[in-house]
Amino acid sequence: MDCSSEEEEFADASEYIEDEQQTFTSGAHAVKSYQKEDVSMLQDIPAPNAISVQLIGTSSVTLAWDNPDNITTFELTYYSLTSTKTTTITHSSTIEVEDLCPGTEYTFSLVSVSDNGERSVEVKATACTRPLPPENIKVEIVGTTSVSLIWDASGSEENNFHVACIQNGRMIQEKMTNSRTMAFCDLSPGKKYCFYITKVLPNGNRSKEAVTYAQTKTNIQSLLQELGLEKYYPNKLSLSDVLQIEKRSVTDEPAQSLSSLPWLFLKKLMMVNVTARSVKYSSDESEDLSSLDFNNESLDFLNDQYTSVNPLDIVSTLFLCSDGFLQQEMVSKMSMCQFSVPLLLPNSDTHQCMLMLWAMRDIVKKCRPHYLSDPRGFVEERIVHFELPLVSFVRLGDCSISKSQILNKLLSNPQQYHDTFVHRDMDCGDIPRKISNGLVEMSWYLPCGNKNIDVFPEPVAVANLRGDISTFETQYTFLCQTSTAVFVFFDNLDTNYKLLTNQHAKAQFFLVGNRQSKAFDLEQLKRTASEMSLKKNNIIFKTNQNDANFVKNLHSSVNLIINNHSNKARLEGMDTLAHELGILVDEDIQECQNAKNNAHGLTKNIQDTLQFKETQLPLQGKIWKDLAKLEKEECRLRKAGDQNIEAYKSDLQIKKTELRKQQSKYDISEAMSCFVSALSSSNQERAYFLKWMRMNLDNISRKNLSSLRELYKEKCQQFSENKEEIARLDQQISNSSLGVEHFLREMGQLYEAAVSLPENVQSHQQMRHLPRLCAQLMLDGFPLELVDGDASNIPLRWVSDVLHYLNILVLPNNKIIVVTVLGVQSTGKSTLLNTMFGVQFAVSSGRCTRGAFMQLIKVTEDIKKNLGCDYLVIIDTEGLKSPELAKLDDSHEHDNELATLVVGLSDITIINIAMENSTEMKDILQIVVHAFLRMKEIGKKPKCQFVHQNVADVSAHDKNMQDRKLLLEQLNEMTEAAAKMENKEEYKMFTDVMEYDPETCNWYIPGLWHGNPPMAPVNAGYSESVYDLKKNMIDVIGEC
Repeated sequence: MDCSSEEEEFADASEYIEDEQQTFTSGAHAVKSYQKEDVSMLQDIPAPNAISVQLIGTSSVTLAWDNPDNITTFELTYYSLTSTKTTTITHSSTIEVEDLCPGTEYTFSLVSVSDNGERSVEVKATACTRPLPPENIKVEIVGTTSVSLIWDASGSEENNFHVACIQNGRMIQEKMTNSRTMAFCDLSPGKKYCFYITKVLPNGNRSKEAVTYAQTKTNIQSLLQELGLEKYYPNKLSLSDVLQIEKRSVTDEPAQSLSSLPWLFLKKLMMVNVTARSVKYSSDESEDLSSLDFNNESLDFLNDQYTSVNPLDIVSTLFLCSDGFLQQEMVSKMSMCQFSVPLLLPNSDTHQCMLMLWAMRDIVKKCRPHYLSDPRGFVEERIVHFELPLVSFVRLGDCSISKSQILNKLLSNPQQYHDTFVHRDMDCGDIPRKISNGLVEMSWYLPCGNKNIDVFPEPVAVANLRGDISTFETQYTFLCQTSTAVFVFFDNLDTNYKLLTNQHAKAQFFLVGNRQSKAFDLEQLKRTASEMSLKKNNIIFKTNQNDANFVKNLHSSVNLIINNHSNKARLEGMDTLAHELGILVDEDIQECQNAKNNAHGLTKNIQDTLQFKETQLPLQGKIWKDLAKLEKEECRLRKAGDQNIEAYKSDLQIKKTELRKQQSKYDISEAMSCFVSALSSSNQERAYFLKWMRMNLDNISRKNLSSLRELYKEKCQQFSENKEEIARLDQQISNSSLGVEHFLREMGQLYEAAVSLPENVQSHQQMRHLPRLCAQLMLDGFPLELVDGDASNIPLRWVSDVLHYLNILVLPNNKIIVVTVLGVQSTGKSTLLNTMFGVQFAVSSGRCTRGAFMQLIKVTEDIKKNLGCDYLVIIDTEGLKSPELAKLDDSHEHDNELATLVVGLSDITIINIAMENSTEMKDILQIVVHAFLRMKEIGKKPKCQFVHQNVADVSAHDKNMQDRKLLLEQLNEMTEAAAKMENKEEYKMFTDVMEYDPETCNWYIPGLWHGNPPMAPVNAGYSESVYDLKKNMIDVIGEC
């Protein structure tokens, strides 16, 4: 029988298992040889000597004998219960008898035949043919530690089967069965096994062996299959996959399977919902326990009713499946929720772990250490640059104390407990971990400056190793080398205590034991403490005291470490040690390193941002602002006076051309040349480059702003204040911001200058690819500046051509719905959009949004028909009534223009109000009403949603009914007044120009933070309310 080696192979047992040899000889197994019969009459013809069975097959038997002298002919008769046959043999002492039935006993009778036909006495032997081996062996189920087999077997006789499991020539397990299935358990994950199956007859006769192979799944493979993430492993799940609008992202269907859990976690995490880790599914939620017969039915379902996965396994699996940008976004959102984040991510398949340095680079933290409390200063820094004492918590052997639960209590203010680390008493926290043992998580405690609230006076980093240090020595060594102190939790310091004494580390060690544990051995502890030269203060016991007292002792020890040890760790410097220990680093990939070098080369020499913008980004300076004024005047003609309009327009055009000529005199700067070159690299390298640029520029802006603010503070505190100097500093602070948007703005001006002058053909050719480049950025999810916030103008040709190329890239799926947000500055508009859609708009460090930015979000096929569009375009705008612009004469006009623009572009406008009392929004509403009225004039009637932020009362909707009524009355009055101003007096009501229902178009959202920042997590009520708004928005979009 011919079969591939991967499926089934038949071979003689002697080739595989020494103990299973089958050699059939005379007097062995099922064979009997009989001596010559005692015959009373003497015969002259000698009989054959010593007949024996040489070989037995499934349909043949080979016989051999010794030939008597002078005899060359023999006659063989063989018979079973159902048949008899005879054959003659000449000049041979062996014969292979063929065409026998498998698994059947035969008797063979052999006589010598003389030349004259006389016969000798017969010699007999019996043999049983071997049964057919099992066929069609299939590996039915493969798990991490189990394999199930199924096969076919011919014949109706009662069969037994011997099944052996072998790995690398070593017998692992062997079993007998009378069925045609077999399951092997307790195997090792990720190992290849051979399975040999032999049919065994009641008489002990055996078939040849059938062999098949199977490899058990690794823990990761098994979990990936359970969670439905196989196609995303490794690192194939992108941020755009998660942010796209799909049915499951806007529906509340409960999780029906394990494969729903990762997406439910991501959906909640992207909306910074603190309940994200509490994900599980019910196998049958509708089952009515009252209808069950408890006497007759198995109660196993009670154990299996809720089946899920440990939250740490979900988190670890998603990090293993995500690319660097989604990992970074996940870590940022987890940090906002005050969840611990991965520092060392294990891979149980490769037995290696990875330092998540890139993933943590986007976290920026603020805090106020107690030494800065008096002047009310604060520290703001990217977390990878923070130099902090690192306190690590590990476990040796089994431990009856929940280390993670104690850590949560240690980091929480007594009045506000928070689950920073997953522990056994959380939802699904008690489910055995499959792949997350060896995970090192990190969190931070950051003081707010209030001594009555702060747990620790200074910022401190905390690391938590999951699993036993004797199993994860690499991670333990890493922590010993980087930590200020290591707290080792234990019940019994048995032979593994050598791990503690072998470490040559700078870290101070603390042993934390539970004296209530039966395994606790005081003598062993004394020996270990002596060997480690530990003092009494370095040993902490949990006795009969409650957790509060135990945590208080731990708190005292950590406080002592913070105050008395100068050994501090910096995440960015840990990669050197990681490489020495064979730990991978996530940002070591080539594209990331190339992008890092390109971005560093561009930003390393930037000292003064104002000077850099003047020399390297000259086209967006005074010339562009003058151009913006000319373009506005070209439309308004306010300064024409008595001049001829056509002549005035011609003058303006000449001035514009002159300014464009001035722009075109500038060659592309070195910085812009490098920037455009880097953008022309591969998609992944380009994305890394833009991220490195954003982080580097934010760091520079933060540093400059910090020093300018200090100077501004000093000048304001001086009694003999110099108003001119303060005004100059104010302007510097306003203009000192530098971000990626400034480089993209310069790209736009280079393009506009090149294409606005017909004679400038060469320049045009050099710049013509820039809109296509920017269109690709938009498609990749990068925000595009629609309105220049500094010049308050739109580079029309640039934006038009970018959108033209974007349209070409997405054809034929090019239908869009536009959602915009309007509101007063610093009312959380960008945060609202980022929470609702998971987007990240370009907000420079220390500055509010300036201008308007738009971002593209893909709509998936499963919801595209309902929404009637292929993409959502989200527009974020700068705040109206900005204090920076209030002192300018045309600030009201600027707000009017911006409101009119975004309302004109949008299908749905969100009016963001950061207070319960909407009367303070009167000016803004007046602006909005004018904008809506103008849209009505061009035949557009957009939809409107009012969002009232910082309203936490559950009765807010009912209590504010009067406010909503007042709001509508004000809107009606403003509509009537605006209609008179616009000479459109037929419009009397706000609903004449706008689709608005006071009951369904008003949303009340509680405050963002739950508690006192910087340790406050995002308020779950905020996330849930924004999610409800998002679902409603999707319904409204479907009606557009």
